[in-house]
Amino acid sequence: MSDNLVRGLLGVGVFLIIVITLILKKGRIPMKFALVWYVPSVAIVLLAIFPGLFEFIASILGFQTISNLVVGFLFVILFLIIIALTVIIAGQTTKINLLIQEVSLLKKKIDDTNLK
Repeated sequence: MSDNLVRGLLGVGVFLIIVITLILKKGRIPMKFALVWYVPSVAIVLLAIFPGLFEFIASILGFQTISNLVVGFLFVILFLIIIALTVIIAGQTTKINLLIQEVSLLKKKIDDTNLK
């Protein structure tokens, strides 16, 4: 693997970890969202530190060049992040609907009590 690719991956991985840590320290995102981003960032850093692993994976999967594997790897990471965030959003939607129903029931109960 070329040195430029290794440096680029290492730089991107470290940059993402720093940005996520700063956002987490400011309290802008909860830890569960930060973990969705930490895991792929650490994976990028590890693959940049151990370039032989990229070459081994590329040979197993049949990639001609390692840069193609890197692009494919990044696409897979992005899809996994999208899936994880979709699951989180779906859970939040369910909780919001339940909360709306509970508030509506309480409001009806208060209105019924005030009419008596």
